[in-house]
Amino acid sequence: MTLTLFDTSTRTERAFAPLEPGKVGIYLCGPTVQSSPHVGHLRSAVAFDVLQRWLERTGHEVTMVRNVTDIDDKTLAKAAEAGVPWWQWALTYEREFQAAYAAVGVKPPAAEPRATGHIPEIIALVQRLVERGHAYELSGSVYFDVRSFDDYGSLTRQALDDLTPAPDAPADDKHDPRDFALWKARKSSEPETASWDSPWGPGRPGWHIECSAMARRFLGDAFDIHGGGLDLRFPHHENEQAQSRGAGYAFAQLWMHSAWVTQSGAKMSKSLGNGLLVSEVLSRYPAAALRLALAGVHYRSMLEYSEQTMEDATATWNRLAGFVQRASDRVGDVTLAQVQATDLPEAFVEAMDDDLSVPRALAHVHETVRAGNAALTGGDEAAVAEALLSVRAMLDVLGLDPAGETWASADSGAGAAMTALDSLVQADIQARADARAAKDWGTADAIRDRLAEAGIVIEDAADGARWSLQG
Repeated sequence: MTLTLFDTSTRTERAFAPLEPGKVGIYLCGPTVQSSPHVGHLRSAVAFDVLQRWLERTGHEVTMVRNVTDIDDKTLAKAAEAGVPWWQWALTYEREFQAAYAAVGVKPPAAEPRATGHIPEIIALVQRLVERGHAYELSGSVYFDVRSFDDYGSLTRQALDDLTPAPDAPADDKHDPRDFALWKARKSSEPETASWDSPWGPGRPGWHIECSAMARRFLGDAFDIHGGGLDLRFPHHENEQAQSRGAGYAFAQLWMHSAWVTQSGAKMSKSLGNGLLVSEVLSRYPAAALRLALAGVHYRSMLEYSEQTMEDATATWNRLAGFVQRASDRVGDVTLAQVQATDLPEAFVEAMDDDLSVPRALAHVHETVRAGNAALTGGDEAAVAEALLSVRAMLDVLGLDPAGETWASADSGAGAAMTALDSLVQADIQARADARAAKDWGTADAIRDRLAEAGIVIEDAADGARWSLQG
């Protein structure tokens, strides 16, 4: 089986073959650290974390680079309004993002470069673009000349004349309204610490050039995958590609984009006032449930976020964690080495190789959990042990192994209580299923009613019964 991935630039699924066999370089656009992270910010981080885990599970060495944009117009404006240095403001929220990533089990990247840490590389790249006729200086700022690059618009398949003007300078000051800033001259209203010396005078990098420079610094002239959220395709990624290829570098071989998190059909964002802070969500739901909610929908599909989304994800997580706990109690714990050496079911592998079809992969996880629960009820310890290893191996790929280091250490307090409750409820769910199979409707209804009196609601679904606490 061969891993196929959807390439945004060609709009086709392509068989993935890294530039260097066995090694994969990925550049993921990270956060602009001007305010606290909301749930939407975590979508791409979780999606590409699953990609990294799958590549590693299939024998690849992955170099994941995720940048931090620590200086931009909004960061400077918000810091000034709050009366604190811009660099202090940026670092405060950078730490919040790192904590949010860690909370949902995202692996730390191999490199996490900040824009302000790579000014020399950025200036050198801008100079190269000027020398090659793709950029020009105007009043201390430098702009990319979009009409100088014939391939501009190819990533998003847009005609140049159909594009809107770039908003980083007055349209009549540039050769073309769509030309975008590579280097921004310092404004008198901005602090001196927010500018660096350059051949064009003091200033700071534009948003797009930083990623081109940092990707090349850590991954070379050409690398395998460039990723980010769907909203970054234009102008950010289009401009990155134009800069890097205009400079003579091959840049990304394949582009991947994760879809948005929406609320009532609208993209989750602070500007719309509908962002849910990660800290708020994690105060009410397990972090593993949030990861499950974000990963459980195909990465290219929109995720509609609601309280019901999290209630369902929490119930599912409790069901998975409850099985792993019960099975481990019955047949004993297994080591991480055993989990990662376990052969994955063919159906699971096929799903993951098909453009990371996590929903299909999870369906097989649930099938195996059901078989494992039946084996627990029937006292078949060999089948229990086999199901336990298989479930943990599959969930490990998704970063959701309940007995893995991330979640085992987090499973305390209320989380442990929910796991214990799930163990009790699952026994009743199995007894009810047995009664229904025997057409003993009176017993089945009595079990359901008894659970309802205790505040536990049973819902029958295509993938089996699930439970939740009444609100």
